[in-house]
Amino acid sequence: MRVLHIITDFDDGGAQAVLCRFVTADRKDEHQVISLMNIGAYGERILEMGIKVYALDMPKSQLTIDGLIKLYKLIRTIDPDIIQTWMYHSDFVGSIVARLAGKKTVVWGIHNTNLDPAKTSKSTRAIVRACGLLSKNLPRKIVSCSQEGVRVHAKLGYQSQKMVVIPNGYDISEFAPQPDSRSKLRALWQIPENTTLFGMVARWNPQKDHANLIAALAELKERVQSPWHCVTIGSNMSEDNQVLLDLLDRAGVRDRVTLLGIRTDIPAVMSALDFHVLSSAYGEAFPNVVAEAMACETPCIVTEVGDSALIVGDTGWVVPSSDPVGLATAMAAAIQALADLPGLKDRQTKCRQRIEANFNLQIMIERYQQLWASCVLEPQH
Repeated sequence: MRVLHIITDFDDGGAQAVLCRFVTADRKDEHQVISLMNIGAYGERILEMGIKVYALDMPKSQLTIDGLIKLYKLIRTIDPDIIQTWMYHSDFVGSIVARLAGKKTVVWGIHNTNLDPAKTSKSTRAIVRACGLLSKNLPRKIVSCSQEGVRVHAKLGYQSQKMVVIPNGYDISEFAPQPDSRSKLRALWQIPENTTLFGMVARWNPQKDHANLIAALAELKERVQSPWHCVTIGSNMSEDNQVLLDLLDRAGVRDRVTLLGIRTDIPAVMSALDFHVLSSAYGEAFPNVVAEAMACETPCIVTEVGDSALIVGDTGWVVPSSDPVGLATAMAAAIQALADLPGLKDRQTKCRQRIEANFNLQIMIERYQQLWASCVLEPQH
């Protein structure tokens, strides 16, 4: 099957990572990708695998005549059997231009759950409202990566009968425990083996609520006397971020946190941690880092945002969002869990088993393939 993917951009994000994993792992179908904006690091990775990627270079939240014409011509030239769009702007623009190009077999993708007016741009909220109105006629199906996404978007006017949940999938051969990385990275970061190591892989963004994490660390410092430390990984999680440094200083935990910035060796990082924390306040659909950590046998402490609790199940700790005391309580409980070595090993094993059984990359690919096949066979209207 010839599949054309249209995504808004290739910046650092969950949808971009899933698309990259998908097209590089699926050898059954023929994939091509169009980014409305940039080609980015993920686009470069896809290109390296011999898959065609096109960047229209349209400015953020803006459409250009040249970009739309190029998109129209590419759809006509590629002549795909199915068009899979991945984010709000690509859902909207991609399906309209596809219809003009004579292509009606379009599947939308939803990878978000929160559209708080205080935290979401006016243009994005306008696009979402428009998509809700157009969802009756334009897409054949609407894929959400999370149960929460279905609930939220049905309230926004999306056609619920068209919505299908396909959770994100992970390559468990890539995301796997790396025992050697634990000692190597801890030595590099100058963190002793007897120190409990927390970590959070998340870009600097209000959605991730690093202020909540830092406040929890301040609370944990008051409660727990045994040695612990926290590393943070992601864009703008570095010494160059003065706002972040000020937060750490005010909380009195700068000596307990190492800022590592962007890293590409995430399986190694996860293997070096005792626990991964995700302190998000809103907007998560199906957070990749939680599943990636668990696939590496690293238990997680998460806030109850999006499908985080669904991913973790009974293998970790789930706390309310924006509750640093609750988050610190869970982190303290995790430290205590380290003393029970048989129990800890059982928890670690169950983490990986849960991802392997429920969120395997091949399972996700097969579910998309089945959905696409049903759309292609469905009579056009």
